[in-house]
Amino acid sequence: MAGVGPISQDWEPVVIRKKAPNAAAKKDEKAVNAARRAGAEIETVRKATAGTNKATSSGTSLNTRKLDEETENLAHDRVPTELKKAIMQARMDKKLTQSQLAQLINEKPQIIQEYESGKAIPNQQLITKLERALGVKLRGKK
Repeated sequence: MAGVGPISQDWEPVVIRKKAPNAAAKKDEKAVNAARRAGAEIETVRKATAGTNKATSSGTSLNTRKLDEETENLAHDRVPTELKKAIMQARMDKKLTQSQLAQLINEKPQIIQEYESGKAIPNQQLITKLERALGVKLRGKK
């Protein structure tokens, strides 16, 4: 660094400030009192549902009323009697247990049980798997 000149130091003051108060700090009771003492104008607004859960549980909303007025009985389709009997008969003809059949089609034994008892909601992909595994046509007999 020879020939650059004399080394001088910069003694300018550096001011480090705290961050400006965020919204929560502005609402703090201490901050409000300090602003009052300083003579600042303060506006307080109380929200109608502040601190409560009224927005989500307000009496009967539009959707709730629609549901209450709904009279139609909605239920999922269940396995028809012909289908469950056909599955059971084809399984018995092949001398398979419910769990063996389930293993053949890579499903849980509970699903076969639900289909044979009529509790399951019909799934066309699963019925196709059953048709292939049992070698029987289960659909189209209606």
